Amino acid sequence: MNYPLQLSAAWILLLLLGYFIFLSLLSFWQSRGNSSNAAFYRANRAAPWPLVAFGMIGASLSGVTFISIPGVVGAGGLNQGFSYMQVVLGYLAGYLVIAEVLLPLYYRLRLTSIYSYLQGRFGERTYKTGASLFLLSRTLGAAFRLYLVVLVLDSILRLGGWEIPLWAITSGSVLLIWTYTFRSGLQTIIWTDSLQTGMMLLALGFSLYYLLSGMQLGAAESFSALDAANLGQFFFWEDGWSNPNNFFKQFFSGMFITIVMTGLDQDMMQKNLACKDLKSAKKNMYSFSAILLIVNFLFLWMGGLLFLYMQQKGLDFPMRGDKIAYDLIYPQLALTQLPIFMGICFLLGLVAAAYSSADSALTALTTSFSIDILGMSEEDETAESKQRRQRVHLFFSALLVGVILLFAYINEQSVINQLFKAAGYTYGPLLGLYSFGLFSKRTVKDQYIPFLAIGAPLLSFVIKHYAEAWGYKFGFEILLLNGGLMLLGLLLLSRRAKV
Repeated sequence: MNYPLQLSAAWILLLLLGYFIFLSLLSFWQSRGNSSNAAFYRANRAAPWPLVAFGMIGASLSGVTFISIPGVVGAGGLNQGFSYMQVVLGYLAGYLVIAEVLLPLYYRLRLTSIYSYLQGRFGERTYKTGASLFLLSRTLGAAFRLYLVVLVLDSILRLGGWEIPLWAITSGSVLLIWTYTFRSGLQTIIWTDSLQTGMMLLALGFSLYYLLSGMQLGAAESFSALDAANLGQFFFWEDGWSNPNNFFKQFFSGMFITIVMTGLDQDMMQKNLACKDLKSAKKNMYSFSAILLIVNFLFLWMGGLLFLYMQQKGLDFPMRGDKIAYDLIYPQLALTQLPIFMGICFLLGLVAAAYSSADSALTALTTSFSIDILGMSEEDETAESKQRRQRVHLFFSALLVGVILLFAYINEQSVINQLFKAAGYTYGPLLGLYSFGLFSKRTVKDQYIPFLAIGAPLLSFVIKHYAEAWGYKFGFEILLLNGGLMLLGLLLLSRRAKV
């Protein structure tokens, strides 16, 4: 990939350093004199809900999403045209369940870690199991997303003649996150995520402007052009469940993905629990879901415009082997074909999307491990408690560096992708546990549940493998199978609660 001369590695590095210095100054200003546990874990339960809702956009759209969603418009297979909006509509149904079922539960119990609910409902072993599933999944997920960004930075620096070791780039990237999160955690994240969401949306807005102006198209004309190119279809009703793009399959997958990966995820829910009361938290959830619907639509629109632009200008699509690399179309255009300002916006948007996801993940990992595994009290404001929390924060920062370098050592994209997908299997048991706990009064012996939590994902993997041999390819619905097996196991081993 040939980058514009103006976007030299030195300028890009200075740009990114300036960006992170600004983030650190914002963090220092916002958290001055307040490094308490209450600020780190729950932002003193005083976070303004509009700020939380806006910042959650950046946290929910990672750097992977930033470059991948535009690419799905022209890709065959699971997503085609605007079919991804079917999944996004499912997200809205999932957010409704979170706002009306899970948030009232969390606020009634005044939880800081959402997995504390499992302790009261099932017992200590289930509680530790639920928290451990989250820690495993979020560590792998955050490391995977940062790994991709580190690779982008490494390639840019090498093109500019800078031979910086990958371990140094990785360590420096995580260190930058640590510098603006270690003092006040969530209280800082709410502000920095809002800034980073703004940067991401700025990049999106300028991309739309330059693509439309470059093709001399108006907004309405662009949708006519997309329809003519067979890229404008939103809803797919034909062929039933055998069609991976079928509306109902996509809708219900999106709904349950949201319930599990937002409502049962400490990272995402920690921000909701920072609001002053349940009413504010619900406002945050509904506002966030509405904004996310619009943002996803704009990303898909931009994806369609990218394809039209490539075709109109006669540009070659980026290739990975003998296949089109759909996720590289946006980076290639932004860094090689569009104006220099667009390249700058793209890089800042990519980094903002990646780091707004990573910094909140690091804070959530620290919170869950401190409270759920070590048994620390969020009310303990002693110097010893703060030091233990900061040591945990430093540990997870180092762990992220280690996992990213492990990915680099493996150096096999298919293996790394499989590890990332395997992390998603951990949410199935959580779906089964919370469903059973909320909608049944039956009891299960606590000592059985860790084995069920391991068995359900393993059995799901085996079923998925043989189903493909029989001609059925699982997509998002593997989560439902996983959660259903966990729920079935709980029902089989349960008994009536004593009155």
